[in-house]
Amino acid sequence: MSSFDEMDAFEGASLSARAMGARPTPYLDDLNPAQRDAVELLDGPVLMLAGAGTGKTKALTTRIVHLLNTGAARPNEILAVTFTNKAAREMKQRVGRMLGQPAEGMPWLGTFHAICVKLLRRHGELVNLKSNFTILDTDDQLRLLKQLVRAANIDDKRWPARMLAGIIDDWKNRALTPDKVPAADAGAYNHKGVELYAQYQTRLRELNAVDFGDLLLHMVTIFQTHEDVLQQYQRWFRYILVDEYQDTNVAQYMWLRLLAGAHKNICCVGDDDQSIYGWRGAEVGNILRFEKDFPGAHVVRLEQNYRSTPHILAAASNVIRGNQGRLGKELWTEAAEGEKLRLIGHWDGEEEARWIGEEIDAMQGGTRGVRPMNLDEMAILVRASHQMRAFEDRFLTIGLPYRVIGGPRFYERMEIRDAMAYFRLVVSPEDDLAFERIVNTPKRGLGDKAQQTIQMTARANGVSLVEGARLAVEQGAIKGKGGGALRELVEGLARWGRMAGDKDLTHMELAEIVLDESGYTAHWQNEKTPEAPGRLENLKELIKALEGFENLQGFLEHVSLIMDNEQNDGGAKVSIMTLHAAKGLEFPAVFLPGWEDGLFPSQRSMDESGIKGLEEERRLAYVGITRAEEVCTISFAANRRVFGQWQNSMPSRFIDELPEDHVEVLTPPGLYGGSGGGFSAQGIETRAAEANVYNSPGWKRLQARQGQYGMAQPKESRNTVIDMDAVASFTLGERVFHQKFGYGAVIGIEGDKVEVEFEKAGLKKVVARFLNASDDVPF
Repeated sequence: MSSFDEMDAFEGASLSARAMGARPTPYLDDLNPAQRDAVELLDGPVLMLAGAGTGKTKALTTRIVHLLNTGAARPNEILAVTFTNKAAREMKQRVGRMLGQPAEGMPWLGTFHAICVKLLRRHGELVNLKSNFTILDTDDQLRLLKQLVRAANIDDKRWPARMLAGIIDDWKNRALTPDKVPAADAGAYNHKGVELYAQYQTRLRELNAVDFGDLLLHMVTIFQTHEDVLQQYQRWFRYILVDEYQDTNVAQYMWLRLLAGAHKNICCVGDDDQSIYGWRGAEVGNILRFEKDFPGAHVVRLEQNYRSTPHILAAASNVIRGNQGRLGKELWTEAAEGEKLRLIGHWDGEEEARWIGEEIDAMQGGTRGVRPMNLDEMAILVRASHQMRAFEDRFLTIGLPYRVIGGPRFYERMEIRDAMAYFRLVVSPEDDLAFERIVNTPKRGLGDKAQQTIQMTARANGVSLVEGARLAVEQGAIKGKGGGALRELVEGLARWGRMAGDKDLTHMELAEIVLDESGYTAHWQNEKTPEAPGRLENLKELIKALEGFENLQGFLEHVSLIMDNEQNDGGAKVSIMTLHAAKGLEFPAVFLPGWEDGLFPSQRSMDESGIKGLEEERRLAYVGITRAEEVCTISFAANRRVFGQWQNSMPSRFIDELPEDHVEVLTPPGLYGGSGGGFSAQGIETRAAEANVYNSPGWKRLQARQGQYGMAQPKESRNTVIDMDAVASFTLGERVFHQKFGYGAVIGIEGDKVEVEFEKAGLKKVVARFLNASDDVPF
């Protein structure tokens, strides 16, 4: 039987099933009026606008059960799409429990990719694929792209294949085949992007392979070019349900619109106020224009919240109200009033981490009227992963168990382990494991053969790998580009080791020199991937972590000991994660640190996306607040230490949007020389004194400068705050000396960075404090 005959047979069976009539519907009794409307409006387009904590999963699964129970559809006639396998499993389990039997008979309940794989296996020949095609993982995809980049004689260091992979993925998310890429994107990847994209797709077909982006793209292409196939699936999928619609990209949106184009029985569930994945292709406009795409659509607002207290909901609602691009809804709850949202300011990030650690300890026994909570009930949600370091250090030091959700712990991150391997070699050149890690990181052209040569030379002479590498270069065993890079590394390690004994150089400065001169910092600066900026921020945070120690060796010993002491038992632990990773989760107590302008909202997000970026940041603030069930604490710091320099901070503009009546302020308004966002500060003098904010240098500087500079704005209207302490003290044309690059002349100055034309090393941009003025005659 062909697939189309099979579908027609199912259609006939479904008609007889519907003729059997409906059965009792006791499951409707557990729904509130809005949820019940969303469940019973079966025909036509329905948008279930579900606020945070309003029971949208319950409404969605009940709708599936209602379709089956009333005979409106058979299991195979329902297409239910989720974003994660976890969500799909949960939906199947809920449907099964409500029906009283397993829901495995629903073949079309799954993720976008899982469903499109099944469809493409049936119709792959229409895009020149065999049914047994292979799905490439990220590593295979990169390997294939590197081959194409190499064949095109493109410098992979300047134009990495990973960058091309991101560009192609973006085009596929926008449902663009190579022939449809717009002229505005023609300059991508040094004007070679479209050409290489076409070559990549050709090579995939030759390999009978697809990548993840192809799964949607190919099915959209098939539906657009084969009307008969589309019509059959439009008849088969009588009802379409979509979870998290606000997270759909253009390709997913087009696929859904094509399938729903005939009967329009599509129910999309989502929350425009929780659309926080624009950086990976999600388009909030998809949910905002639902009524335009489907005229006559029913919009059902789920606004009764079952998670949070009235104070928390009021705070979240007031913040999100600042966004223009939203459909609008007002969350409410029947829950008891509970605790007000708490707001506290600190001198710096370390003080913030100390206070939160103490507060978590206190909350385990009950504090300020809050019931005792165990560690599993508490979470710390940060805007950027580098913020985790201060909390991890503090918690490891005081023995507070924690878990990092959505990624490795700070000292286990790849870039941190790489950097610390360099530091270990500075302290102990005999550390062969550290050398093995960094000898070709970043890439130095030292493949397996060269590294085997180093190993054999070291063993033959009974010396360390560093000394073996020096001998291998000296003896000419490793030549060419790789030999030159190895010589530079070995000389660098020797030089950094000597510098470690320089009393005029701090170990923070030495660490920065090591990362700079080794090329490791530049490696991530040149890596054009979404993860690269975060890795650079983590490296800055690592330098900051060194401040509390007398030298590199003391720091390395500290990290080794605390990581070794970490308990991996199954006991209760505080959760630490980014705000993006927290979506869909909830905790009785939530801490939201780092609410400072430039950190949150992220300056990079505003620079790259303007007002659109700011609105997504505000949605992220809304998501953060609505993760809290009973207690929500927002904190900010007056100072952050970045690469050994103090950076002054202003409270996040989102703090100004918190409603005074629902916030308990633990920060004196005078801390920032202003009104503290209009909040009253009565009765908190003692608390302020404990926070030690009045006497901090950062507070005094900010108070003196208050009113001179405004907060940094999105790129449409951005004011730059200048820290005069960070401006280089050199003048154009001045002759200078650098310990590695030698003599040169200053040709440009940007903040504390100086552009120098060196006699031997050429043009370099270096940090001012690593330069010495020279009395020699300018050349």
